[in-house]
Amino acid sequence: MRLRPSAALLFSLLVGTSSASAQDALVALEPAFPEMKFSLPVAISPMPGSKDVVFVIEKGDPAPSAADAKSGDKKKKVSAYFGGKVQMISGLGASKQTKTQVFQINPKDGKFDAAGECGLLGFAVHPRVNETKQVFVYYSLRIDGKLYQRVSRFKASSLAPFAIDEDSEQPLITQLDPAANHNGGDLHFGPDGYLYISCGDGGAGGDAFDTAGYINKGFHAAVFRIDVDKKPGNPAPNPHPSVITDSKGVAFYSVPADNPFLAATSHRGRPLEAGSVRTETWATGLRNAWRFSFDPKTGACFAGDVGQNLYEEIDILVSGGDYGWHDVEGNHVFVQKDASGKKVPPGRAAPSDFKSPIHEYDRKLGNSVTGGVVYRGDRVPAIADAYIFADFASGRIFSLHDRGGKWESQQVAKDTTISGFGYDPSNGDVLVASLAGPVKRIVKK
Repeated sequence: MRLRPSAALLFSLLVGTSSASAQDALVALEPAFPEMKFSLPVAISPMPGSKDVVFVIEKGDPAPSAADAKSGDKKKKVSAYFGGKVQMISGLGASKQTKTQVFQINPKDGKFDAAGECGLLGFAVHPRVNETKQVFVYYSLRIDGKLYQRVSRFKASSLAPFAIDEDSEQPLITQLDPAANHNGGDLHFGPDGYLYISCGDGGAGGDAFDTAGYINKGFHAAVFRIDVDKKPGNPAPNPHPSVITDSKGVAFYSVPADNPFLAATSHRGRPLEAGSVRTETWATGLRNAWRFSFDPKTGACFAGDVGQNLYEEIDILVSGGDYGWHDVEGNHVFVQKDASGKKVPPGRAAPSDFKSPIHEYDRKLGNSVTGGVVYRGDRVPAIADAYIFADFASGRIFSLHDRGGKWESQQVAKDTTISGFGYDPSNGDVLVASLAGPVKRIVKK
């Protein structure tokens, strides 16, 4: 995703992506929580086992608001700059909902960074939180001036009311990041109970740091799968500067024994040294998987992978799948020296071992995909059993249906700066987060 939430950018996007007219839309959007305001909401996350609660993750603003900048209250200025909050919305099945801030990121060994595509990007509650009292976050920070992307574990200080101990941080992974864009940052526990993490290719453009074709260079260009419970039989991760260990050199997570690259000796035709593989890798060759999700009915993992200059794509991720970046962009050959296709339009990629996307779209429809969710509710028939996703830049919202093995896309609505999707667990409605501030729900037209 190309997140640059400056006032000028948000204004231009809002002007350029006004809501679709009533005759164009197949569904409607309405405020999910009309009396609530959010600051740069970037993701929506569930409370496992609850139909009453959902979390809204606020990315964090890289600068104070105009009002706070003029304020003489230094604490207020710092708070506005800091951002990176998690808001809990409770009472979903009741007539009135309540918003409670339950978390704000505050790293002790660095400075939280919310500029551009950085910030608090992911949040996941442990599926057995009543037992473990654990939550996990993905965020950006600077240590000694250098940018890192981090996955950390925190402890809940209370379950009723729900509260997170902000001083309980235990970093699991702290990856040095060569550029500030393409950070992935999504976190989800899969149906198998393992934690899945999306990471971008390091940023810049055209896979400038040559990470996408490798599974031994760090936490880049992939979705990773780890065992935060350290179940018996699951091995420790291979050593790496990004993997945080305790005083005895032991990592704070293990690697599922059925991860696909545990015994890999080569990748994309290149030999691998023993012990060098990031065995946490689950699916690879992804440029910047901006939002992935698991279908609540089938367990299939859908992802929106942001394209370079020509094509955006939707993938169904599978264990061991290689999605081809930077050799391909969507279904097409990627040519680094002509990334915009100005000299010659890119040809279709030849059949290969790369996994093809189930859908791609070009710059006529948008240029920064936001991955979504599969709708399994019954209140909005027009999108029943469809994968719902959007384009951040154009504001178009699409449904993607499987028609006998052929995926067909249709625009169903339009909004602004769509950054993430989730569910209202009380009724299965699709919730839509926008950097412009509101959280909306998709409803029957």
